[in-house]
Amino acid sequence: MKLKTLLLVFLLTLPLLSGCEKKQAAEAEGTSAAEVKVAFWGSPEEIDIVTQAMKGWQKTHPNIQIRFEHTPYTGYDSKILTRIAGGAAPDVIAAEVNYFVTFATKDVFLSLNPFIKEDKNFSVEDFFASIIDRFTVKGQVYAIPRDVAPFACVFYNKDLFDQAGLPYPTDGWTWDDLLRIAKALTKRDASGRITQYGFYGWAWQDFIYGNGGALVDDVKAPTKSMLDDPKSVEGLQFYSDLINKYEVMPTPLALANLGMGVDLMFASGRLAMFLSGIWETPSLRAKYSFHWDVAMFPKNRDGVRHFGSGGTGYGILRSSKHPREAWEVVKALTSAEVQGELAERGLAQPSLRSVALGEHWAGSPLPPANKKMLNEAVNDIVFDPFHSRWREIEAKYINPEFDLLKSGKETAEAAVQKIVPKIDQLLKEKD
Repeated sequence: MKLKTLLLVFLLTLPLLSGCEKKQAAEAEGTSAAEVKVAFWGSPEEIDIVTQAMKGWQKTHPNIQIRFEHTPYTGYDSKILTRIAGGAAPDVIAAEVNYFVTFATKDVFLSLNPFIKEDKNFSVEDFFASIIDRFTVKGQVYAIPRDVAPFACVFYNKDLFDQAGLPYPTDGWTWDDLLRIAKALTKRDASGRITQYGFYGWAWQDFIYGNGGALVDDVKAPTKSMLDDPKSVEGLQFYSDLINKYEVMPTPLALANLGMGVDLMFASGRLAMFLSGIWETPSLRAKYSFHWDVAMFPKNRDGVRHFGSGGTGYGILRSSKHPREAWEVVKALTSAEVQGELAERGLAQPSLRSVALGEHWAGSPLPPANKKMLNEAVNDIVFDPFHSRWREIEAKYINPEFDLLKSGKETAEAAVQKIVPKIDQLLKEKD
């Protein structure tokens, strides 16, 4: 058994042993501890943070026995839905913003409004409004966010900027600045082969949202695609042009031929800037010794700037036999203590304003120095459409067509004209 697997098993055993000890203590006192099962995913480091942070909490809550159930992220939603159908569901589940749509449209969540209303020590106003809104359906809050994750980070290699004599990008930069800098930082050898790319970004959504375009007419109740809107098309075409016209960004084939991940390209000086989320931080901190930072994704020429976003919340299933105890667990899992530790290690941007503005995030000296800009970026995030078929739409229509776009085999106009009618048809359908 590999060391990482052994570590994972060990960490997952800790809370179970703790729960057994609590149950024995409760039985000795003549009481019975309510078992609250929590399903979640995460790396060994995330598991360690969550389980260790909850140890102290469990000592002060002898009436609750937490049972952590680690579930792999791939296929997470189908695994949870299968357990629900089989009558073996957990009480609390972690829900990423898009998995949340799958669960919410299946009506598996218990509304948290009654708990929020009665709990004098809890307020949704303490969280960033944009992420709370994602977990709210028709006025009912169904999950409490642990973090928020805008696709707003342009990581840049400061050493490459210094070598080129270029000033670092600021949060006020524009798409024109991005293109100009990416051109200056793209290098070729004597044969014309590109040896250093200026930019890479997988988040094509930012180029649509950031140009005033949209994926659909209404994120919360989509009825038709807006990918064929002129602003959406223009943003997509600029994204494609970075690859195929200006050649400052690698094509999918070039990436495959390089045989290395984007983070390694970035750290090895083969890539000057890349667009992603803050979750890249732990790897960059731990593995590499070069100077880097982040800037906010740039504005377009009209001063527009919006980004896609991820994030995770915890919700209580309707089938839970211990909803009140589960509510206490949800509060603990999204507490300032847990969020502060995740923030300190660079794993996640806090959803609690107080933590995001505090010493573990905005005030932390650990790289990236400019991570505090995400506290502003959360005000301009756009989530994927809230529709049960959207993930199917992406997999079936958008991704294959955009692969052709990125490869230069189609224009943005041609791509969207092919898929918009198909998207509109599926948006009319329900599961």
